[in-house]
Amino acid sequence: MLPPIMTKHAHCPTDTREHLLATGETLSLRLGFTGMGLSELLSTAGVPKGSFYHYFRSKEVFGEAMLQRYFEHYDAAMQQLFTDDKSDARHQLLSYYAQAISYHCRSECHNACLAVKLSAEVSDLSEPMRHALETGSARVIGHLQDAIERGIREGSLSIAMSPAATAETLYSLWLGASLRAKIRHSVAPLTSALESIELLLRPAQR
Repeated sequence: MLPPIMTKHAHCPTDTREHLLATGETLSLRLGFTGMGLSELLSTAGVPKGSFYHYFRSKEVFGEAMLQRYFEHYDAAMQQLFTDDKSDARHQLLSYYAQAISYHCRSECHNACLAVKLSAEVSDLSEPMRHALETGSARVIGHLQDAIERGIREGSLSIAMSPAATAETLYSLWLGASLRAKIRHSVAPLTSALESIELLLRPAQR
């Protein structure tokens, strides 16, 4: 995945909600959502309990908002990458995954993506959080499909399946590789996945 856009933890009354969500993302990447206690979140953020409940009725509501924020930032980053006029769609798609590998190599404890970290953990625990993950991942797949369709139109790539099926396959392939990379604490599953992606997104025959 692309590196998440982390918000600076400036702290004033007008950005307390954003500060809590950014702190929660950092802690969830390290501890998991269930492992992140409310007291640890509040002490790390330097925010009193009353302020938390002013913005969020429960930890579950907080988790839903945290995932929505993550995907909003992720969505903006993908739009920026895929609207770069300096390269064709195939190059943009491969650069997207190459950037993800680069960020994975720099990330602490190989926790580079909140969606990967929380997908298996919360999907059976919270329907609102599962829905936020489903909605966000569908937007990611949509961006991939749009880029694939543009690549076909401009003649930079060719595919064996439909654009929709290819985009879904790319997402599933990368999600699985990301989980394997976490298990192994190795970038090897991601580099292997990128080799497969290059085969799926073949250069168009000129």
